[in-house]
Amino acid sequence: MTKLKPIWIIYTPYKKDGDVPYQSCKSKDVDEIEVSKEYEEGLKDIEGFSHLIILYEFHKSVKRSVKKEHYLESQGLLVKPYLDDTPRGLFATRSPNRPNPIGLTIVELLERKRNVLKVRGVDMLDGTPLLDIKPYVPKFDQRDNVRIGWLEGKI
Repeated sequence: MTKLKPIWIIYTPYKKDGDVPYQSCKSKDVDEIEVSKEYEEGLKDIEGFSHLIILYEFHKSVKRSVKKEHYLESQGLLVKPYLDDTPRGLFATRSPNRPNPIGLTIVELLERKRNVLKVRGVDMLDGTPLLDIKPYVPKFDQRDNVRIGWLEGKI
């Protein structure tokens, strides 16, 4: 199995679990994603994209969220999500407690200065290890006729 190597760090104002927005679409803060200088050349042409897919490590995930409104409790492979009182299968939720602690979020790219990306829409803790960046391309990434399972009528 391949061991993942972070390509650097995501800087946010969120120092603890209770501070982090429960989804990136709820975050309006402007934050920075720093890519290691050794990968800076790989950012060439990224400015042409308005949004990016960010893959990161859930390096400090908690079993039980302290958020009052958006409570989440992980119970192994079952999760009691904040939008429901019924325990759901881990893979039917967005819980950060996963066998492979990989997070995914979509951010708006505002600016690039060398190896630093200024973005809007992060939903992770300050100091989160950055694993990868991919351009968000609606023609490739959006789908028609989408079902949202147990979330239907809750969002």
